[in-house]
Amino acid sequence: MSIISHYKKFFIFSGLLSVASIVSLGLWQLNFGIDFTGGSLMEIEFENIELKANDIKDSLADLALENLSVQPVGETGFILRFKDVDEETHQKILGKIKEKVGVNDGADTENFDSSKDIAESGLVITPIDGGDKIPGNIEAEVQSSSENVKSEIASVRETRFESIGPVIGKELQRRALWAIILVVISIIVYVAWAFRGVSKPISSWKYGIVAIVALIHDVLIVVGIFSFLGRFYGVEVSLSFVAAILTILGYSVNDTIVVFDRVRENLTKDYGSKDFSVIVDNSLNQTIVRSINTGSCALLVLVIIFIFGGLSVIDLVLALIFGIIFGTYSSIFIASPLLVEWNKWTNRNN
Repeated sequence: MSIISHYKKFFIFSGLLSVASIVSLGLWQLNFGIDFTGGSLMEIEFENIELKANDIKDSLADLALENLSVQPVGETGFILRFKDVDEETHQKILGKIKEKVGVNDGADTENFDSSKDIAESGLVITPIDGGDKIPGNIEAEVQSSSENVKSEIASVRETRFESIGPVIGKELQRRALWAIILVVISIIVYVAWAFRGVSKPISSWKYGIVAIVALIHDVLIVVGIFSFLGRFYGVEVSLSFVAAILTILGYSVNDTIVVFDRVRENLTKDYGSKDFSVIVDNSLNQTIVRSINTGSCALLVLVIIFIFGGLSVIDLVLALIFGIIFGTYSSIFIASPLLVEWNKWTNRNN
């Protein structure tokens, strides 16, 4: 299969995705989480209670929480986000929610006693033949009724609470940006050094630049997707997302270098007897199966984690899924064809 001969199709496809990502970022930006903006996050789960987001907001109206948002999660849970609060306010919030649903810290669940509360449960027992002993079958029904009343008692459970000040959030944002910049610079230096022995027909530093262009392509599309998901589905960008971006950078450049390394090997054998575009095309066909198999195995694991993992890792896993898809795509269909086109452009202008 000749990949190089169809480079225009791949460039147009990637160009459209990149433009769409830029438009998405321009319109909606990223939905930053409390890691970057500062604030508090509380996750609560209800049992035997049917509530809506507006019910929770109404219960907290007296506290006048700034930037309060309530997002349903799962079948019985909610995530609350609001401005950074102290521990006293945190406990007041939890108390207000429990007061709204009529829960007293689970005390009712623990103190139910069949002999004391049978009358309250509505179960009437009459001894047989005027005796004072309750038949065994009735006693079993009493015990069953006791368990049913217990299971139907409402409960509220707080599963997570995080609070980060705005100053810390801005510092984390600055450090995350510097981490990405330093990684990109390190990649350029490494690729240029790794291909220092290659000078014909294209200089070693150009391999590094092409690898970075492919990385920018991958990261831009992933960030654009998260901008869209943040606007319409409430997906947030946290420190886990930054970790995913750094991982994508490493994965994508690794895949690209595997192809470039095969190009370097074939250049030492075939340069002079074959055109550079043919050498690159042969190198792609020799490595494409390896690239697709590696990406597919990684995706299989990530999809399983996405399905069965918790909410705390969803942004990390989702970013990695998109990153590996487009990282594998760019290393095959973008980086190498771009190297060939750069070489052609250089030859035309010399």
